[in-house]
Amino acid sequence: AEYGEFQTFQHYLIQINLSTRSLVMVQPVCKKPCLRMGTHSGTFHTDEALACFMLRQLPAYKDAMLVRSRDPAALAECDIVVDVGGVYDPTTHRYDHHQRGFTETMASVTNGKMNFETKLSSAGLVYHHFGREVLNQLIPDISEENKAVIYRRLYEYFFEEVDAVDNGINATEGKPRYHVTTTLSGRVRALNPKWNDKEQDFDGQFQKAMNLVGKELTDRVEGMARVWLPALELVKQSFEDRFSVHPSGKIIKLAGEGCPWKEHLYNLEEEAGCEGSVLYVISQSSDSHRVMAVGVRGEGFTNRLSLPEKWMGVRDDALSEISGIPQCVFVHANGFIGGNKTEEGALAMAVKSLEMQGHA
Repeated sequence: AEYGEFQTFQHYLIQINLSTRSLVMVQPVCKKPCLRMGTHSGTFHTDEALACFMLRQLPAYKDAMLVRSRDPAALAECDIVVDVGGVYDPTTHRYDHHQRGFTETMASVTNGKMNFETKLSSAGLVYHHFGREVLNQLIPDISEENKAVIYRRLYEYFFEEVDAVDNGINATEGKPRYHVTTTLSGRVRALNPKWNDKEQDFDGQFQKAMNLVGKELTDRVEGMARVWLPALELVKQSFEDRFSVHPSGKIIKLAGEGCPWKEHLYNLEEEAGCEGSVLYVISQSSDSHRVMAVGVRGEGFTNRLSLPEKWMGVRDDALSEISGIPQCVFVHANGFIGGNKTEEGALAMAVKSLEMQGHA
């Protein structure tokens, strides 16, 4: 399609598709000299959408004009460019990763302070240089110490995946057992205009992609700040009190329904030099108390010690009869979780499982 020059109309910058006479880009006009934020035109991906969203959170680029182009002359006029141009140079605010010889990882750009060896995309580069400023905007009330914890965790559990996918790095070796099609990158890819769409509105769809990845990022940050971090104190207290629950120290009791505990427990064990020591977690659900087998770190659905095989898939009175523990509710067929109507009953199930399997 042929496009007309940018024009202003009632404080907005517009561009017209000359063949259809339709608007293709609408942006606020800066009252002061406007910065330009550049990325490539055409098919878009998660990394540059995420990079642009992060920059939009900063006061300096909040009102920047977004320029989507592959024209070197147009990009040269931009104050910051991401994912295009073949240059990584933070002194001139150029953040591309496609050029020959680019091998930067979070480990290399932090001199080993963050030990992640996945090649960076434009998202990872912008996160490295601006991520702390972005967190200051998103969670200004959180302490600097906790923001530092979130900064590292956000890369490990969010940005590294984006970097890897954009650079074609598989998560596992060998052929996948099934198709994974609902990832963030997959949803962003689906926002690109279809090959047979009559109107190929890449710029409009890119704005939708920025909104999508932006909500994903802000939700993730909020979850870490308001849910994940407060859970640490609860899990830490439960871990310290474990020997009062059972002399073996292999069972902990958690206060708070639905409290995320797994990662915190793994880290606390590692810090204490007793990895793999806790086997069961007791917690309350809406209508019962649960006994949960602790999983092996990094091994998916493998448990350190499943509930006894003969309990698996059995419920209610039948379970109480074979276990010798009253008021049992269920044990999952895979043995990773069970339930009892009382906290005492759930604890008794955990203790009995330890005894039956030689871990008391």
